Amino acid sequence: MSGLLRRFFSPRWQHPDPGVRRQAAARLDPARPEQRLALERLARDADPGVRRTALARLDDPERLLALLDEDASAELHAHLVALLTGRQGELELAARIALTERLAAPALLAEIALQGDNQQLRLAALARLEDEDALIRQACDNGIAAVRHAAAARVTSEAGLARLVQSSRRDRQVMRQARERLNRLRADTASLAAARERRETLLETLERHAQAAWEPLYAGRFRHLVREWSALEELPDASQEQRYQDACLRCRKVIGDHEARQLSRAADHQRREDADQNREALVEALEESLDALTRSERLTEQDIASLRAQKQLLANRWQTLSDQHLADEGLRHRYDTALAGYERIAQAWVRLEERAAAIGQALTDGDNERLAALIDASGWPDDLAPAPLLQRARQRLATEAAEATDDDLESRLARFADDLAQLERLLESGAFKGASRLHQRLRQQADRLPEARLRPQLATLKRLAARLAELRDWRGFVAGPKRDQLCQAIDALAEDASLADAELDRRHRQLVKEWKSLGDAAANRQQAASFRAASDRIHERLAPWRQRLDAERARNLATREALCEQLESLLAQPASEADPDALREIRDKAREQWRLSSPVPRDRAEAIGRRFARIRHELQALIDRRAEGVAEAKRQLIEQARALLEGDQPASRRAEQAKALQRRWRELGRAPRGEEQALWREFRGLCDGIFASREAERDDRARHARERLDAMQALIDRLDAWHPADSRDAQALERAIQEAAALEPLPSGRRTEGMRRRWSGIIRARRERLARLAVLEEVNRWRDVQPLLARHLEADAAGLAGSGYHDVEPPAEVTLPEDMRLAHARRNAARRHPGDPAEIEERLARLRVHLSLLAVGRVSHRDDPLRLAIQVERLNENLGREPSRAEELHGVLRDLLATGPVPPALWAREVGEFDRMLENLARLPPP
Repeated sequence: MSGLLRRFFSPRWQHPDPGVRRQAAARLDPARPEQRLALERLARDADPGVRRTALARLDDPERLLALLDEDASAELHAHLVALLTGRQGELELAARIALTERLAAPALLAEIALQGDNQQLRLAALARLEDEDALIRQACDNGIAAVRHAAAARVTSEAGLARLVQSSRRDRQVMRQARERLNRLRADTASLAAARERRETLLETLERHAQAAWEPLYAGRFRHLVREWSALEELPDASQEQRYQDACLRCRKVIGDHEARQLSRAADHQRREDADQNREALVEALEESLDALTRSERLTEQDIASLRAQKQLLANRWQTLSDQHLADEGLRHRYDTALAGYERIAQAWVRLEERAAAIGQALTDGDNERLAALIDASGWPDDLAPAPLLQRARQRLATEAAEATDDDLESRLARFADDLAQLERLLESGAFKGASRLHQRLRQQADRLPEARLRPQLATLKRLAARLAELRDWRGFVAGPKRDQLCQAIDALAEDASLADAELDRRHRQLVKEWKSLGDAAANRQQAASFRAASDRIHERLAPWRQRLDAERARNLATREALCEQLESLLAQPASEADPDALREIRDKAREQWRLSSPVPRDRAEAIGRRFARIRHELQALIDRRAEGVAEAKRQLIEQARALLEGDQPASRRAEQAKALQRRWRELGRAPRGEEQALWREFRGLCDGIFASREAERDDRARHARERLDAMQALIDRLDAWHPADSRDAQALERAIQEAAALEPLPSGRRTEGMRRRWSGIIRARRERLARLAVLEEVNRWRDVQPLLARHLEADAAGLAGSGYHDVEPPAEVTLPEDMRLAHARRNAARRHPGDPAEIEERLARLRVHLSLLAVGRVSHRDDPLRLAIQVERLNENLGREPSRAEELHGVLRDLLATGPVPPALWAREVGEFDRMLENLARLPPP
């Protein structure tokens, strides 16, 4: 179909011409569904006229709202506003409100809230508005007060309230409420900012405290900061809470580390006591061993070996304990004495060992002179039990001496019997060497004694000789396999290349010690040579390791000697300002360095150990002296704190001085162990008392502040309920003002600011009412003067009419004050000498304008020159003092009484204005 035919047969509402479509739209019936759809399509037409015509035929707001979602044209928007506001259509109010409550278009809701025909409809539209600019527009421009107030109540931001205060010229209540809310919001914002600032300041203090080192007041200050944080009313934000928790964790870590150090120090003190007890036990054991040697009958090689081993163990243990803790002077003196006793015995044994072979040869040869010389050269102590060899030599000499001096056979037989009993005891104890020597000597003695007299003893000697041979065989039986085992073990050890040098040396020493312990039992040269060869191979293998060990010991020895020299130089010239804590740190570091510089050469270990022990003792003594000085200084601080606690200074000043004492306490360092805690507890208790008195003083101030606030609130309530009825009540108002001034200063805060605003408003209202009462009283007094004014007017009229001038006397019932009496006299004088009528008229006009300014505050444009002149006169006459309205009114009325003579026509023209203004001045505001 061609385009022409298509246009001819198509509906007219689809015609290309907008005028044709507009005419077709006007004829379409919205009641028919197909024509309603055509109208809805035409409502979205490109031509505005067509859209308006189509929309005018549609009155279903539901369908129109659906069209609004598809095409939000201005015509559709205006038509919906007209329908929903009730300007068009017959839609009921409830249906319009229901539709409005479902709307989501802000522009449509704003127009409904502005143009709706019902307050409830406007409020429903306003409830759907969320944009603050739209709410401000409604609060400023809406024609219904309830809608304005509801919109203003939903404006909450500071910027929105400020705009509302500036823009709301239509409704002063909205402006006032917005200003009050803005002031409250700003006050709350300032209060929150101040609280946040306080919390931030407290948080920074807590973070600085977390970074500080521990000192005696650290934990107490941390608890105080935590209490202050908890006392803050406003809740912190997430970042502040996180920072607070982090700072608390760091503070608790510092406190925990200090407590751990305290526990470590306590454990160190306990270890020191344990070490002292161990040292004392070691010294007592050595002293008991030395005493036992002096009380025993004889001293054997086993006793010396045991004593040497005990001394070596004691020295090693003593050195280990000294490396950990320093011994006291008394215990070290006992240790040195015991070591001197050991050295005396050991040296005597060494001298005897050096001459043992010679003494044995002299015994064999029977050379008594050489034997006596060797005994004297050995220098054996008299208080020490003799060694077996020395005992035999002494017995030989004693026997020879006895034989030389006494040939009594009985005494020789008795000594032989005693030696025989001694031999039996030695065999019973297993002392093979001693028993063998004694058996040989008894055989020699038996050869020199008569056989007949020795027959019973010889049988015993033979029996004991058999036991000695059995003991010899048994020792060989046990020692033979042991020697074989030791030879095999040392050969295997020499061939084992997997062992470390230190382990190899330890096992080698153990095997050599076991070999020596066998003595001469089952000894043969072949096994001895084999054992010695294996031992030599091990020595060669360990030679490089021993050299390295010796070099390390030499370096450690040099390090220890240098450490001792440094400490000795420190002790020779100690710094006068060095506190005990610094000296304690030096001591601990020196102890650690000493421990790390180990081992050292054995021959020098004891000497350097004693040197370091002496130095540590002197250093500890220096620390104790300095710590005692610190303790004395802290006792003085305690006395100062006690004097502060008992003093009568203000609590705040005492608290500041207590803080200075605490800073001084931290600077002093630590007192001796045990005493520091006692001093600190006493000092902290005094400081707590001082700070408690400060807190009590603060509580008292807070209580007095609350009492002043309560008293001020009661005064405000009393004055608010009081309404003066006479101007003389101004004295009561002044007394209330003085009473309020006596309650100052009030504590700062939102409550105080609110009370001040309310108090200022009440005072302003009461002053205004008193001023109005004074004006009313002045008007009433003027009314009492009206009879006199009437006489003056009659006399003025008579004089101006030519009847003559005469003075007027005030009625008897009228009582005039002094200035009014003078004005009355001036009126009588003016009547006798009348002035220019124009001047009289101008004076009345000036008085009328002045009275108008007092009554209503404004005048007509024609009286502006007089108003300006009057204002200038008021400024010139009242320099330095502003008169009250009652005083000004009194002056105007006084001048009105003095002005004359007044023509009756002029007075008749002006008296109505005067009366009206006086009536205005006589009106009182409601109480």
